[in-house]
Amino acid sequence: MENKSALEKHLFQLENKLLLPEIRTSKEELTNLLSDNFFEFGSSGKVLYKDEEISGATLGIVQMKMSDFEIHSLSEEIILATYRIFNELSKQHSLRSSIWKLVDGHWKMHFHQGTKIPI
Repeated sequence: MENKSALEKHLFQLENKLLLPEIRTSKEELTNLLSDNFFEFGSSGKVLYKDEEISGATLGIVQMKMSDFEIHSLSEEIILATYRIFNELSKQHSLRSSIWKLVDGHWKMHFHQGTKIPI
């Protein structure tokens, strides 16, 4: 596995990319960042799958700030990322977790979950 701090910085950057409107509305960018078997348990309670045409309309445009980002190695090629999000539009806090898998030399998100929490 690559240096933990370098990997943590890289996955932090990838997670932040997924919050950007230009990424969330780009099928090409989402294809690059999400694994073929990606699925999500959204904080809205919806379950989303990559093969069900995930798009900006499905994901929604967001204005969020990430904090407390940490990674936890599950294997050489699988990483659990955990963090907090503050949604500046809804004023809602949530806990987030993502599973990243190394696929053909590229980190791809395989699973994501958001859970709303009280302030």
